[in-house]
Amino acid sequence: MNFNRPSLRVRIFISMILLVLLASILIALVAVYQYQEEAKDYHEERLIRKEAAIKSHINFVLRETTFDETTENIPFIFGNEIYEIADIHSLQINLYDLDGNLLKTSKADIVIDSIAKCLDADVLNNLSDTSNKRFVEKTEKDGKTYQSSYTYIDNGKFKRIAILNLPYLEDDDFFSGELIEFLKRLGSAYFFMFLIAIGLAFLLSKYITRSLKTISDKITATRLEKRNEKIEIESTSEEISTLVNSYNAMIDQLEDSAVKLAQSEREQAWREMAKQVAHEIKNPLTPMRLSVQSFQRKFNPEDPKIHEKVDEYTKTLITQIDTMSSIAGAFSNFAKMPAQQNETLDVVKIVKLALDIFSEDYIVFTSEEKEIIAQLDRTQLVRVVTNLVKNGIQAIPEEAIPNILVAVGLEGEEIFITVTDNGVGVSEENKPKVFEPKFTTKTSGMGLGLAMVKNIVETYKGNITFTSELGEGTVFKVTFPKTE
Repeated sequence: MNFNRPSLRVRIFISMILLVLLASILIALVAVYQYQEEAKDYHEERLIRKEAAIKSHINFVLRETTFDETTENIPFIFGNEIYEIADIHSLQINLYDLDGNLLKTSKADIVIDSIAKCLDADVLNNLSDTSNKRFVEKTEKDGKTYQSSYTYIDNGKFKRIAILNLPYLEDDDFFSGELIEFLKRLGSAYFFMFLIAIGLAFLLSKYITRSLKTISDKITATRLEKRNEKIEIESTSEEISTLVNSYNAMIDQLEDSAVKLAQSEREQAWREMAKQVAHEIKNPLTPMRLSVQSFQRKFNPEDPKIHEKVDEYTKTLITQIDTMSSIAGAFSNFAKMPAQQNETLDVVKIVKLALDIFSEDYIVFTSEEKEIIAQLDRTQLVRVVTNLVKNGIQAIPEEAIPNILVAVGLEGEEIFITVTDNGVGVSEENKPKVFEPKFTTKTSGMGLGLAMVKNIVETYKGNITFTSELGEGTVFKVTFPKTE
């Protein structure tokens, strides 16, 4: 797998897993935020309720007291009652005068030093400026949050006589426990959901990309030179269906184009071949015409050498006619390419028989196997061998001592035949043209022999290659699949 460019299946899989993880994290964050907000609202509302209840209780004490409802009498009015109120409402109570001086507190005497005996000016200013005459101050100490509310106490005549201070500790132990318990349950649920998501992501990514994999394999196997299969996929999405239809339409167009191209190439090849044949035929026609015209001018029945001259003219005509017949034969053999008549035969034996027609001592045959049985066409196998040997003989210059080596053997599941000559070799410029029809470096012939050999070999799904060095010679190698 390429980690720099992961496949679509991997990206879908990772995306779905990340989506589940992000969703779980987001829900956990929302849950924590919601618990924090609920705790905050709970403490604020609880403090308001406590404050309202304590003020109601204080007003009751003020109504029942025998002291005058003045600031100076606050310590006497709430002498013991302030402790009862604090116990009933489970909250510390501090009473200050209007200037912010401590008058009375429910705190024990041993810790009274920890209570502010005088309020800050900011508290007094905020309290007096607040439209609802209430001020709440929040502080944090030792990791805990404290709220301290300040409000006025009025006498029965709506006259302010004191400031009520209620210190309140935000105890979040309950909410924290609830939150931790909720997160544990949420984590367990999402753990199982995560496992299920992995399985679903794997199956879904495989299902989504299965059609694309099929299309990719078909496109990879698409070839211009062969018939391509169309894609048939059932129960797929509209997008994949559109892609498949486009591919199938492209295959139809490709086949039409291939047919037209092949037809055009065949027509062009035959046009070129016809030009070559016409050219080769015209070459012997010219000397034939000149010979006939010369014979016509110089013919003299009374000439004592008339029979010798007739023989000379006849030989000239026969030579040129043979040349034309050879041209026609080569063209006919290349054009016909008779259908294969496969039979079970011994390749070693058939190659030996093909070499017997040459009967030259410099043609040497070797074989790694005593017999190689295969299904081949006897005539076409002989044609391959004779054409390669003939091509090797013609490549040897007259001044050189001919040496042709023909070898047969097996390479795995393939049969090979090699023909090695010590001819002039093939130049780098001519190597790409060796198997082209009508290409030849000889002064005679049409250059159809190697093209015909290549055609036969490829018919058997074989291969023909060669290696050559100028001045050293050439080695042609033919391989066929071994089928019995």
